[in-house]
Amino acid sequence: MVFEKFAKAGIIPVIVIEDVEKAVPLAKALVAGGLDVLEVTFRTACAAEAISRIKREVPGAVLAAGTVLTKEQLSAARLAGAEACVAPGFDPAIVRAAQEIGMPFCPGVASASELSQALSMGLKMVKFFPAESAGGVKYIKDLLGAFRWTGVKFMPTGGVKASNVADYLAVPEIVCCGGTWIVPKDALAAGDFAKIESLAKEASDTVRRIRNA
Repeated sequence: MVFEKFAKAGIIPVIVIEDVEKAVPLAKALVAGGLDVLEVTFRTACAAEAISRIKREVPGAVLAAGTVLTKEQLSAARLAGAEACVAPGFDPAIVRAAQEIGMPFCPGVASASELSQALSMGLKMVKFFPAESAGGVKYIKDLLGAFRWTGVKFMPTGGVKASNVADYLAVPEIVCCGGTWIVPKDALAAGDFAKIESLAKEASDTVRRIRNA
């Protein structure tokens, strides 16, 4: 299952692509740095095309579509070749639509009520967003006090960065984290893919260090 690939990766770069021509070299840099699961967000008009190009030209990449808020985006992500979709919030209608087409879907939750609803729809992995603003590691641990028995897994995103990602990944039920720090806006705009590859390598090394400790 694709979410097992998320868990294996540990850190998922959350990518906003403004220039579709940068999609393939960006993906190649991230994969070369050791991060092969990529979340390309539907925050820009070229997201679907970026996913499609990476799918064709970077065979080592596992692609997720992020910020999927509508059925139209869900369909576009599927047609482009995304293997999973991620959303910042919990919308039962979008979850049902994803289930109907067999698209693995990871909705965002920030409360016990939203988590309960996600679990009631058969979902076992959720995005915790915005992670730091919503209470961070402590809040997730508090949720797990009541929900650990369900087997739920978390992907915190939002405020997760190099300085705190180890705190998140130290919690067994947090199987991966999403982060934007690996692809700085200025580095991507300048086409500094060597810097991005270096940041990806640092992130993948962090995952290995935590899991081998």
